[in-house]
Amino acid sequence: MALFFGDQDSEWLICGLGNPEPRYDGTRHNAGFAALDAMADAWGISVVKAKFKGLYGTGSVGGHKVVLLKPLTYMNLSGDAVRAAADFFKIPPQRVIVLCDDITQAPGKLRIRKQGSAGGHNGLKSIIAQLGSQEFPRIRIGVGEKPSPDADLANWVLGHFTPDENKAVQGRFEDIAKAACLLMDGELDKAMSRFNG
Repeated sequence: MALFFGDQDSEWLICGLGNPEPRYDGTRHNAGFAALDAMADAWGISVVKAKFKGLYGTGSVGGHKVVLLKPLTYMNLSGDAVRAAADFFKIPPQRVIVLCDDITQAPGKLRIRKQGSAGGHNGLKSIIAQLGSQEFPRIRIGVGEKPSPDADLANWVLGHFTPDENKAVQGRFEDIAKAACLLMDGELDKAMSRFNG
């Protein structure tokens, strides 16, 4: 199957996943929102237009047209917003980059993949179901493992970072933006070798 990485002047959809209410700001599950906000600031893109069951903004980055999207559907229905935006802008799954939290990685560790299963992440599960494809790149942001195997997962991901954890995660936002640029340039292997782990 042909991939669309690296086409100059191609249009990309970058989605940060999270939950929309202010009480979820600074929680582990909102790492994708926070990373997208930092990316938008760095690239001078204002993510304030309301459409596609979310907030979005458009701009140009490194010769690529970029749509930044924050679904406001709550995590478990993220795919509704992603599909609506992808359909509207006619962007194939291979050019949809998803930023989301990863409880299997230490805070601030990154895991970039070209495609794959949801790995238990409900936001990714929803996107896969709506796009009908697992073939979209994702940048998973480590938020730390549960403190014990029997700890409640929902409480953990909806809990807030400690100051040290928050610093570790925010310290990778610049790398996440650089990794997204490499993905858009068709440099997946370079992004993975430079920023994974």
